[in-house]
Amino acid sequence: MLIDKYNREIDYLRISVTQRCNFRCQYCMPEKPFEWTPKEDLLTYEEMFKFIKISIDNGIKKIRITGGEPLVRDDLYKLIEMISSYKHDIDLALTTNGYLLKQQIPKLKKAGLKRVNISIDSLEKETFGYLTKKDVLSKVLEGIDLAINSGIKVKLNSVILKNINENEIINLYNFAKNKNIQIRYIEYMENENAYSNLKTLSSKEILKTIKNITNIKEVDSKVNSAAKIYEDEDGYCFGIIEPYDDSFCKTCNRIRLSANGDLIPCLYYEDSSNIKNSLEDDKKIVNIIKEVIAKRPEKNKWSYSNKLEKVEKEISSRAFYFTGG
Repeated sequence: MLIDKYNREIDYLRISVTQRCNFRCQYCMPEKPFEWTPKEDLLTYEEMFKFIKISIDNGIKKIRITGGEPLVRDDLYKLIEMISSYKHDIDLALTTNGYLLKQQIPKLKKAGLKRVNISIDSLEKETFGYLTKKDVLSKVLEGIDLAINSGIKVKLNSVILKNINENEIINLYNFAKNKNIQIRYIEYMENENAYSNLKTLSSKEILKTIKNITNIKEVDSKVNSAAKIYEDEDGYCFGIIEPYDDSFCKTCNRIRLSANGDLIPCLYYEDSSNIKNSLEDDKKIVNIIKEVIAKRPEKNKWSYSNKLEKVEKEISSRAFYFTGG
């Protein structure tokens, strides 16, 4: 069992298998050129699995594969198969933009993938293209349907931005509800890699919009969940993720591994330790895991509480395509 100094059990590992992405979303990496990351800078699947196996042996129970866009890395199903074969009952999930799901979902399902979160910020062709710089909405929608039909559990993630897609809150809500899958609205978090003119729509504003069409109430969610869960009058549940809220930090159970081997203690934290040169020694890996967990901060430094305490406002310099969001 892995425990940090604030007595939080760490049992969730998020792995970014690539920094590359086939979208250029305005709130993530709009100005970064399309490029190939040198293979020699990346962990191989075998190296990732070596670390994953040791992590599982020491208490990791949940693994999420992220990016960048994880499906742009060749044969991702092979890594999922390695993990699932080692521990078939592990909670194994994927976060994707959905563009490549159509051709890959059969192999991912067979390999042992249990859950998938698909990012979709607009159901309108023009807005989708404006946000992602890709005219591929129809392919993403096909990917969503195929994932649902495969029997994999599906959730949707939608970043809501003022004056861009805030008019689609209800359309996205009805879209997810009609498919009987959960949608999670995400407050945009300012970061140095995004367009500077983007503005966050708060959770209060999102909830106010939904309350115009149905009665809702907050319900108990999983202790370690990043999302606050709400239920409407029909019993349909949806979530909201508030990245500036540090209440989730009290029970945060996550560490993150980047594609080049940086083990990161917190999404919003700048410190990390690289595992790549220690993979031949299991004891060194365990020590690095424990050292990184010992570095975990009590809470993120961009929280509402810090703002209320009049701490100088900071914008995250962490590239979310590096850490996997």
